[in-house]
Amino acid sequence: MNLLQIDLTDTLNAAAQVVENATTPAVAQESINLWTMAQYGGWIMILLAVLFACAVYLFVERLVILHQAQKEDKSFMDRIKDYIHEGKLDQALTLCQKTDTPSARMVEKGITRIGRPMQDVMVAIENVGNLEVAKLEKNLVILATIASGAPMIGFLGTVIGMVQVFYNMSTTNSGVIELSALSEGMYQAMVTTIGGLIVGILCIFAYNFLVSRIDRVVRILESRTLEFLDLLNEPGA
Repeated sequence: MNLLQIDLTDTLNAAAQVVENATTPAVAQESINLWTMAQYGGWIMILLAVLFACAVYLFVERLVILHQAQKEDKSFMDRIKDYIHEGKLDQALTLCQKTDTPSARMVEKGITRIGRPMQDVMVAIENVGNLEVAKLEKNLVILATIASGAPMIGFLGTVIGMVQVFYNMSTTNSGVIELSALSEGMYQAMVTTIGGLIVGILCIFAYNFLVSRIDRVVRILESRTLEFLDLLNEPGA
């Protein structure tokens, strides 16, 4: 009878232990954050961070320039038209200089060519327009280079990390390869790829956005050029 009670007690204790283990929440594993991941990437991640900082600066700087280039006084061309019809070319030039926009500088160059053949006026305006567009596109090639080069740098880090992994494997004398000995190289291989792709993708989006804004400014310049040429072709102009 006592033996039966002991067996029954042991069985109940074992069952209670199983239930306790099943109901006790598992200890959560430590999660890895972005900063820790970046540290595993080594010097490749530092290079990517520098490139990303340069890209952010170029994007903000170009965005400010393009915003200023798109600002226009809706009455600008009407006032220019009135000045030209009244023969007040000096006042028209002064207005262009005060406005200080790409379209105003193109109109200013056209006003200085009034009295010459229309072809000369068009060529002068187009030359100024090309210069203005070149100013708007300044440093965009650097942003495009970062967009295409950052993923390649990330892949370079991947190759370096895998070389480190195989080197650690080759230097193992015991013949037993432990995962902890290979983790550093594997982390670098994966993290640098992720970092390069993130920088490249963001730079591509930023580059295309700036290109679209430049195209919008170019359409404004073309519109103001046609409007000015039509003004010169009006009777009595």
